[in-house]
Formats: sequence, structure tokens, C-alpha cells
Amino acid sequence: MFIAKVTGSLVATQKVDSMTGHKMLVVEPYRVDPQDRNSLVGTGRSLVAVDTVGAGENEFVLITQGSSARLTPETKSLPIDTVIIGIIDSVHIGQACAYQKDQ
Repeated sequence: MFIAKVTGSLVATQKVDSMTGHKMLVVEPYRVDPQDRNSLVGTGRSLVAVDTVGAGENEFVLITQGSSARLTPETKSLPIDTVIIGIIDSVHIGQACAYQKDQ
């Protein structure tokens, strides 16, 4: 599993039938900042993820990739590689809070 931030949405009017009705979001994976272990930094990569939890732009989310992305009831028959499986409320590293949703 990985931490990511929703940076946008994607609309594809032409797609395989099994993808119809599934919301797709653009996400950027994040990691612990090696210079300041109390914060998160983007990796500079962008991925398209199927949203199964109702995430919105600028929210931090929990994603999974690869064959694990097809292990949820909502995605078991989809041709996907990345899925949003949770919306993050907070991230604590050691004694520090690196992210708090309401702040």
C-alpha cells in the first residue's frame, strides 16, 4: 500500500465496457521526506487510479497497485493496476504528525 494525493480526475468516454461507471482519479504517490522525516513529499509521478471510496481532489488517499488492485469486491473483474482503497485522516511518523486531514 502507498500514500498518494489526488491531483485531478480523468474522463474517458471510450473505454472497455467493464470500466463504465467507475470514477478515475489522477494521483501522485507521496513518501516521507528524507530531509525532514516529519513531512511528506511528492514523488513527481502521476498514476490513474479507480476510486472505490469517494475521494476528492487534494485528499490524501491509500492506494494499492498490481494484482492487489483487483482483490476488492468492486474491482475484481476490472483491467486496472491502481485502486484507491481509503481516505487518510492522519499520518504519524515517530512522535510527529506529518499530515492531519482537518488542518
